[in-house]
Amino acid sequence: MTSTMPRTSFLRKHAQKLIALAFWLFLIAAYAIYTLSQGISPLESLSRLVNWLKSNPLSPLIFILIYTLRPLILFSAAVLTLAGGFLFGPFWGSLVVIIGSNAGASLAYLLGRYFGSDTLGKALEGEGLISRYAKSIKEHSFASILTMRFVFLPYDLVNYLAGIMKVSYGSFILATILGALPGTLAFVLAGASIKGDFDLSKGFPSLNPWTLLASAVIFVLSLLLSRLFKKRSQLA
Repeated sequence: MTSTMPRTSFLRKHAQKLIALAFWLFLIAAYAIYTLSQGISPLESLSRLVNWLKSNPLSPLIFILIYTLRPLILFSAAVLTLAGGFLFGPFWGSLVVIIGSNAGASLAYLLGRYFGSDTLGKALEGEGLISRYAKSIKEHSFASILTMRFVFLPYDLVNYLAGIMKVSYGSFILATILGALPGTLAFVLAGASIKGDFDLSKGFPSLNPWTLLASAVIFVLSLLLSRLFKKRSQLA
């Protein structure tokens, strides 16, 4: 009788989280099963989606929704940003991607806070090196998240980690908007430079050299900025 009580209380306490986690795993499995059953790669599935969005009048809203939900299946943010540049051009592509990417970052942050703050978050508390680093991130949340964005740490990892550690949402989203902006502009311009069909699985596409040059300049500047912030964070 006593051996079943802890298990029962655990299930009751975390029932909502377990149901939400099961739904999340179902989405990942459904996406994997679809690509495997169709015999297509993730890039090919994205190409089909882009071709469908090209003729859809609601494509900006649908794209923002897809980008918002993207963290649920851990699809590449960089490739989806390229698609945004291809579909909507430099200006509108940047606007749509910025809205979608920050909505997706917010969703991942909330998921990290919902699922991980009670378990993983407590594991980061203590006196060890990792715990001290986690405490430093919480105390200097804006600067820490901004540095992580500039040095190109994995986008979703930073989102989930910030939620798990209960970093201030205001500091998190402001640092994300500013820190991810150079990389976003570079990838949107790279996507806008693609001519013809958006099918990266078929090899190197034909590109507009001037738009690509602008993308390369911004990307190099973002790399220089990332090195500067990396040195400052190492000194700190």
